[in-house]
Amino acid sequence: MSKPIVAVVGRPNVGKSTLFNKLCGQRLAIVEDTPGITRDRIFANCEWSGHEFLLVDTGGIEPKATEGILAHMREQAQIAIDTADCIIMVVDVRNGLTAADEDVAHMLRRSHKPIILAVNKCDKVGEAPMELYEFYNLGFDEVMPISSVHGHGTGDLLDEVLRLLPEEKAGQDDDRPDLPHITIVGKPNVGKSSLTNALLGEERNIVTPVAGTTRDSISTLYNKFGHEFMLVDTAGMRRKAKVNEDLEFYSVMRSIRAIEHSDVCILMIDANSGMEAQDMSIFNLIVRNRKACVLVVNKWDLFIKDSNTMKEYEKALRRRIAPFDDVPIIFTSVTRKQRIMDVLDEAEHVYENYSRKLSTARLNEAMLPEIENYPPPAWKGKYVKIKYVTQLPTRFPAFAFFCNLPQYVKEPYKRFLENKLREHFDLHGCPVQVFMRAK
Repeated sequence: MSKPIVAVVGRPNVGKSTLFNKLCGQRLAIVEDTPGITRDRIFANCEWSGHEFLLVDTGGIEPKATEGILAHMREQAQIAIDTADCIIMVVDVRNGLTAADEDVAHMLRRSHKPIILAVNKCDKVGEAPMELYEFYNLGFDEVMPISSVHGHGTGDLLDEVLRLLPEEKAGQDDDRPDLPHITIVGKPNVGKSSLTNALLGEERNIVTPVAGTTRDSISTLYNKFGHEFMLVDTAGMRRKAKVNEDLEFYSVMRSIRAIEHSDVCILMIDANSGMEAQDMSIFNLIVRNRKACVLVVNKWDLFIKDSNTMKEYEKALRRRIAPFDDVPIIFTSVTRKQRIMDVLDEAEHVYENYSRKLSTARLNEAMLPEIENYPPPAWKGKYVKIKYVTQLPTRFPAFAFFCNLPQYVKEPYKRFLENKLREHFDLHGCPVQVFMRAK
């Protein structure tokens, strides 16, 4: 399921970025008293009461700006508004209702989206200030006093956001939810659309040497050679600072949502540039979303090689992606159609591992002797006794180990348990999570 999107908008210097940071629980947006500090959209995952959504911070809106950076910021905000499922409009109680606020409100009403008016800088606890009530003139049903600095009212604000949000939306490729969803991701111009066309045997997607040709996530039913799944080609994901075009930002958002909805991600990199910082960012996004992964090194025909090059290249890649280094790596040349079917075979194999359910009896038969031979280290004279293990009903492989003192089991031993699970069961290419539970 794709996460809903919530946009934070308003005129400059009303506290949007401070509120964004407060709701996300981390300092992602730059906060200064100078208007116009946030010029581009910043987005982050936000969780409240067990529900997740994507929160987007925008630059201050100057509705009447027609040129320069202010006009660009307005266009950026408009894209965020068009994409959002719910909008938080922020105003400043200290400045009162301004003509710019009224212009922003008029702009938002045209979107026909659910809108919450957050009256910021109500820093005193207790009754709302009298100045709050003039903002009812904007005509919004939901007017909420908050303090983004101190956090007053932000819980009630998030409750209201959840009430107005739609149910988590199925992705654009959910016409066959029964099939595996395999998503091709990577930087621009690494060969994602070329791989899709080669697998399909037709020019389904536009391919040019210009980075950024693919603007949307394109889903296709693949049913050939004994394989059946939904194949999704995504827009190339650049570093945020490089995403300048409004349309491209929207494309990147769709790509992120495609990853969230996928079962297996095929991460493509350019053999000549290697695993760069942006490739690692995409890989980390895959890992954080607990998706299975196949790493494809494309344009291998253009790489200058010697007899040991492939082995050394693979070793270097595995060191780069550690600790999740149990990922299949395939070297291809899409233009020459070299080993492209190996990509499909490996993706389906990884999906089988990803969706495998292991019985409790089988797990304990394999894992309890390993634990007996190498028990958890004692902590301050207290010994941890692991009694049994079972698989959790999650979409990805997750296991609960029940013991007397779960709080004393540290990460190194959890890593040991994960490695033993991979050793006994075929979990190649899959994220594995280990939980300790009291028993």
